[in-house]
Amino acid sequence: MSITPTVKAILANYESDNPGTKGNIARLLMQGRLGGTGKMVILPVDQGFEHGPARSFAPNPEAYDPHYHYQLAIDAGLSAYAAPLGMLEAGADTFAGQIPTILKMNSSNSWATGINQAVTGGVDDALRLGCAAIGFTIYPGADDVFDMMEEFRELAAEAKSVGLATVLWSYPRGGMLSKEGELALDVGAYAAHMAALLGAHIIKVKLPSAHIEQKDAQKAYEGADWSGQDKRVAHVVKSCLNGRRLVVFSGGATKGTDAVFSDAVAIRDGGGNGSIIGRNTFQRPRAEALAMLDKIVDIYLGKA
Repeated sequence: MSITPTVKAILANYESDNPGTKGNIARLLMQGRLGGTGKMVILPVDQGFEHGPARSFAPNPEAYDPHYHYQLAIDAGLSAYAAPLGMLEAGADTFAGQIPTILKMNSSNSWATGINQAVTGGVDDALRLGCAAIGFTIYPGADDVFDMMEEFRELAAEAKSVGLATVLWSYPRGGMLSKEGELALDVGAYAAHMAALLGAHIIKVKLPSAHIEQKDAQKAYEGADWSGQDKRVAHVVKSCLNGRRLVVFSGGATKGTDAVFSDAVAIRDGGGNGSIIGRNTFQRPRAEALAMLDKIVDIYLGKA
């Protein structure tokens, strides 16, 4: 399939990148049922590190098998599959070339008291496994976020030098943020903007609420109606260099299908580039997950 004008226009926004990196961004944007549209749906399966295997996979025991996730992403016609090193290694040969992969390069666990993540993979691993991109998480607001930013800078520079794309999870927490503030509109837009300033090609954030957390930011948000999720999505996208960077939104905690579909409609209508949705799919039976993903893709295609 030749690259569409929509994808060419997106690639033009990445003015400093080499042909290898642009080629890998194009791989992600041209894959699956949404190929060529500028929209993406990515399956992330890093929850085993974050929450443990039983909390992640016991609701659907088939999901303990790494091959299950590769096949789910392929059969659903998704844009990519993102996972930590061991998950990708366990299916790298069987599924080579069938779907772009993203190596999630840092992870935490549910026992840690510090708000930080350990680096658990390298750019050399991503190349060895044929990945299109590396993935990394930062926690804006956390005391250790500056170390995480520096780690990402080094890994991103190495990745870009060898033609890989970068995906940055930017999840505010810790420091002076309240629990409600982690999902606040001003905080989410700020976190997305930080990711753009750090040089990420694709920015992953959570859908924001209408709450404004920072007192110093409240005046800037006065006079506008932020009740619509689509308007909040549009603000986050605008905060990413005026929409010059790809922005995808997390599926979040397990929720009902209507809520998942409502989120996708808001992301589409707000100009977001898609969803990166894990637990809300793989914790469901395979047939139900495929049906859900099919409808999400249809929403981004404007068919639902």
